[in-house]
Amino acid sequence: MLVLVAPALTWAAPYAAMVVDARSGKVLHSRNADTRLHPASLTKMMTLYIAFEAVERGEISLDTLVKVSKKAAAEPPSELGLRTGQKIKLRYLIRAAAVKSANDAATAIGEAIEGSEAAFARRMNRTAKALGMSKTTFKNAHGLTESGHLSTARDMTTLGRHLFYDYPDYYNLFSRITTDAGIKSVSSSNRRFLGSYKGADGIKTGYTRAAGFNLVASAERGSERIIATVFGGRSSTSRNAEVARLLDLGFSRAPSRVAVNKPRPPAYQGKVNGSQGKTVRLVMTINSSKFPKPRPDRPQISEDVQLALREGVEDALKTVQDSPSAKPKERPIVTAAVTPGDTGQEVVTRLSTSGGRLWGVNIGVYGTSYEAERELLQTALKELETFDEALRKVAKTSRGFNANFVGMTQEQAALACRRLEARGSTCSTIGPT
Repeated sequence: MLVLVAPALTWAAPYAAMVVDARSGKVLHSRNADTRLHPASLTKMMTLYIAFEAVERGEISLDTLVKVSKKAAAEPPSELGLRTGQKIKLRYLIRAAAVKSANDAATAIGEAIEGSEAAFARRMNRTAKALGMSKTTFKNAHGLTESGHLSTARDMTTLGRHLFYDYPDYYNLFSRITTDAGIKSVSSSNRRFLGSYKGADGIKTGYTRAAGFNLVASAERGSERIIATVFGGRSSTSRNAEVARLLDLGFSRAPSRVAVNKPRPPAYQGKVNGSQGKTVRLVMTINSSKFPKPRPDRPQISEDVQLALREGVEDALKTVQDSPSAKPKERPIVTAAVTPGDTGQEVVTRLSTSGGRLWGVNIGVYGTSYEAERELLQTALKELETFDEALRKVAKTSRGFNANFVGMTQEQAALACRRLEARGSTCSTIGPT
């Protein structure tokens, strides 16, 4: 008897898509964009978003050695090939998760930041809510299929836009074709699309049987930047072709010139003084501006320099206006403690109102007092919370002009250095003398 076997049909998950103008956030196209679907490894976009946040906040350093747990080492491919008990720098885990989409690296990242993957998933959900990802629920750090682990094309597009604007210093990871992941070099899971679509520079692929082939992609041409998201592709080839079509559609519909409306960074959902889940909003009110009045004994910083310094923290200072009411209240003038090697010439700032603040940090030695004061101001603007109660002090020594923050507790000084070092800046603590 002759038996005819029909060829297997290509299986695909439900389809969804979203296209936005990254500059304005305007939706240019959508289809099933609010349908809750399996995100697969698009999940790692949130894992990496929180990793970048944790590094910038001083919770952890890129050079922190992470001990790999049995759970992380047992995650199925795609994987970096981590072993239980192995120690590896966080920076390599981040590269592996971003470029290769390694599941073991993603789990190790979550455990390193929050202690367990379950705790990390809770932080992922808090952060998603703060970002406005209202229909997303995360259950793990890697995106392997799990009941209730769902998101939407709209929410993932939102996350992709925040990755680009909130952490531009890290965004280049998503455009790398290969990268050094510490124990080996790894290749990008998105290399075919990056190599074939003009202007493409990220962001993240994903695949599971339940999800189909997913991709959030960003591309720039001239002054225009478009983000397109696809869920449920039938294959990586057809998915890439669909994303290319959607990006082309986006570029055809987006205006050549449009005002850039950066998304507002979310409220911090991480650790605050050892606690978890407390919300800290990086929004200043008019009466709490951290821009001090210029002192008559120092060269006044020009408006151009002030503008340049503000660029790194413009989102955190949206509500600060250039008006007399934005100036801080006057505080009594005092002489700050002199560090070893000082000759006695110093810049005096303001009185600390808290006791026990006998510590400080040094962020460098400069050729002129003006350069030192400018660096202090720039650093203070980048780390508003860290140096909220600290005193800026420039002290002349035989080597030059020390740029110091003083009037801090030992814990505050140590945390400040961790945060600055995480940014790649030099920092050393100054103890009581």
